Amino acid sequence: MATALTQDWLQTYPEELRRALGRVARSSGQPMYVAGGPVRDWLLGVAARDLDFTVPKGAVACAREVGGLLGGTFVLLDEGEDVARVVWQGLTLDFSGFRNHTTTIEKDLGQRDFTINAMAVALAPGTGALAERTVIDPCGGAADLAQKRIRVPAVANLLADPLRLLRAYRFAAALGFAIEPETERAIAAHAELLADPAMERVAYEFGLIMASDRAGQTIGQMGHTGLLWVVFPELVAGRGLVQPASHHLDVFEHSLEALRCLEKILRAPEAYFSGQGGLFGEAAQGKRGVLLKWAALFHDLGKPETHRLVEEKITFYNHDQAGAAIFAGIAERLHWPKDDRVRVARLIALHMWPFHLSNARLRTGITRKACLRLVKAVGDDLDALFLLAMADSLAGQGPGKPEGMERNLAALWLEVHGVYEEYIRPVLASPPLITGHDLIVVFALAPGPLFKEILDGLQAAQVEGLVTDRKQALAWVRMFLDAEGSAAPL
Repeated sequence: MATALTQDWLQTYPEELRRALGRVARSSGQPMYVAGGPVRDWLLGVAARDLDFTVPKGAVACAREVGGLLGGTFVLLDEGEDVARVVWQGLTLDFSGFRNHTTTIEKDLGQRDFTINAMAVALAPGTGALAERTVIDPCGGAADLAQKRIRVPAVANLLADPLRLLRAYRFAAALGFAIEPETERAIAAHAELLADPAMERVAYEFGLIMASDRAGQTIGQMGHTGLLWVVFPELVAGRGLVQPASHHLDVFEHSLEALRCLEKILRAPEAYFSGQGGLFGEAAQGKRGVLLKWAALFHDLGKPETHRLVEEKITFYNHDQAGAAIFAGIAERLHWPKDDRVRVARLIALHMWPFHLSNARLRTGITRKACLRLVKAVGDDLDALFLLAMADSLAGQGPGKPEGMERNLAALWLEVHGVYEEYIRPVLASPPLITGHDLIVVFALAPGPLFKEILDGLQAAQVEGLVTDRKQALAWVRMFLDAEGSAAPL
């Protein structure tokens, strides 16, 4: 039975666009189709923001003409492959010729990545509306869509562009679909081919997986087929690496579980930080949430390198710092922007700090100065660091785990956040009472490492309430210099 759209979705787009498409379809003298992703989305009842058009040949010329009629921006993507793009009023319109010199729309669709992306509907020349709502579906994509299944039309299609090995998981993650067993076996058999595509393309697909709500589940599946190790061989060493009694999983499975736990926390922070969920808005959303997921997956990257057995006790001293250094290499390989690299590496490097501070709080309580040190180290990711720590704690459920760890982390966060809001943020947001210029002019000091020590110490004194104005700040510096035996004031 033929599948049909419930409506002419093109009628939901601007009339100006339909007129331009209809005019070009008529002047080209050949059929024009909406194909791929938009048809899939329309069958799911979703309005597509990006539209893909295919014609037997001359797609670049069609795109150029549509762009001219609309006043949009024309972008030549690949002249040899007959692919171009028009960007207009927030819409992306992609035009492509039939693939590999095929001559019918059915054969063109048969060469696409997955059946759910191998459907098309014909455009009416002149009007730019759909010629009919019946979906051209030679590969059974509509049935796979109904069954929530990712299936490749032919194994050769995977090999035609090895990035499709990864795209299968991206679609599974984004749509909540399952990869059909035969397709997944083909992916596993050819996993090493994922080393061939440009790393920017690989990083883009991984970014979309991480942006989904199923990153942990999907990354785990990629581990089973071996695809994960092709891109991130650094994770392999964590497989089977036993941890201390506080953990119930090996290093890799623990990292994967931390990612899964983080996704649960991001959906409902208040379930883990009672009454404090609203404090995590920015860290849990958008790009920051995605970067936090990367930090969860890689937070224990340094454990294999720092693994030691001391008197039958397993240790991973400084694994946080080692992991940050290893991650920096991965991020560079993926051609990540510098800001993203720095943010994730910093979270990895500091991920143990909340645990150390929590232990100190239970023993002796914590000072404002200790909170300030943490805030200055982590920058604007204080909230993200505690979300990561909570995920890390939840992912370790061994018999030797200290009791109440999650409860203590939540209590620590409440205290640190309170100190930040009441004492630290006002100081950081105010102009400094003393500057480096003052240290030169008033105290005859030469610039050097001592400047940072003085200014940091003065800032801590302000947070602790020991210094509140410039006069007290000058007195504090004099006392500091006297104690240090440094240069006397003028």
